[in-house]
Amino acid sequence: MKKKAIVSVINDLVTDQRVKKTCQTLTALGFEVTLTGRRLRSSPAMDDRPYRIVRMKLFAEKGPLFYSCFNLRLFFFLLFHKAGILVANDLDTLLPNYLISRLKHIPLVYDSHEYFTGVPELVNRKKVQGVWKSIEKRIFPRLKKVITVNDSIAGLYEKEYGIKPVVVRNVSAVRKIPEIQTRASLGLPDNKFILILQGSGINMHRGAEEMVLAMQYINDAVLLIVGGGDVIGKLKDMVKGNQLGHKVIFRPRQPYDKLFKLTCSADLGLTLDKDTNINYRYSLPNKLFDYIQARIPVLASPLPEIKKIIEQYDIGDFIPGHEPKMIAEKVNQILANQELIHKWKKNINFAATQLTWENEERNLKKIFEEYV
Repeated sequence: MKKKAIVSVINDLVTDQRVKKTCQTLTALGFEVTLTGRRLRSSPAMDDRPYRIVRMKLFAEKGPLFYSCFNLRLFFFLLFHKAGILVANDLDTLLPNYLISRLKHIPLVYDSHEYFTGVPELVNRKKVQGVWKSIEKRIFPRLKKVITVNDSIAGLYEKEYGIKPVVVRNVSAVRKIPEIQTRASLGLPDNKFILILQGSGINMHRGAEEMVLAMQYINDAVLLIVGGGDVIGKLKDMVKGNQLGHKVIFRPRQPYDKLFKLTCSADLGLTLDKDTNINYRYSLPNKLFDYIQARIPVLASPLPEIKKIIEQYDIGDFIPGHEPKMIAEKVNQILANQELIHKWKKNINFAATQLTWENEERNLKKIFEEYV
């Protein structure tokens, strides 16, 4: 019989590529996988996957009540379902997984997608941050297998708890460039340089507001914003208030294949997080690797992990600051230098062969192979 693996994450599963890849790795190793998360009223339908999916519906969708309900539901789900291994993604699923792993003597692998207690949503909410930190302090030193997304965050955890997680970066799988589609067929202008900012977390302090305002000073280009987040409404108001409707295009969250087609149609990928908290400072976002697989150069904030990748492969440039005119000046410099763009595109072809999930997955397989 196949050994059962239960993978837990608190999001609605639709766009979480890291968790999807983890489940695919477990399936390829011979595990019978169940992935459990939540379903919101606004959640899109799931794509077909070769493993079982359980999406919990809760009457609360945010706040302390939501987290309490989710963790309680997850505890009882894990209690009454057999598993040979548990995989907890992020601190907000760790407590029930840890309790069940101890109660039922099941191996637990913890995957920390970020430095959770340093996220901006917690930085200014000391009591809530303290609750999550107390959970982490009690459990983390007792964990046997921990994964995280980059060397910087692994170093933070090692310094704090004496345990160095295995690094598995959010690298994209090898992607073939899709058959050429006209921009018109995608609802995009044919005669403009396209800047793309994508992600499921287009939130505060990620440079989106400044990028929209920068479009006032950039000609012959449009900004394509694809995804969701807590500032999308504000961004649309800014576009309307500054009469930028002809320069900024919004698209909602997309299934990954559709998103990739839009990414491939762009000319420059943006990742503009601010260094406002420790979690953003050491971020290494999925979209960076999506841009690389789509073979488009990158304009980024000079954050350490992102800077390391862009400089190593020479595939883009950095904004000097987040003042809109500074961003616009940098974009205009790039627009005026086609030779530089050509060099970056040549280099990115090589980067796309090196920075692949197929290479990165080896570290993950080594962990899970112990439990097959």
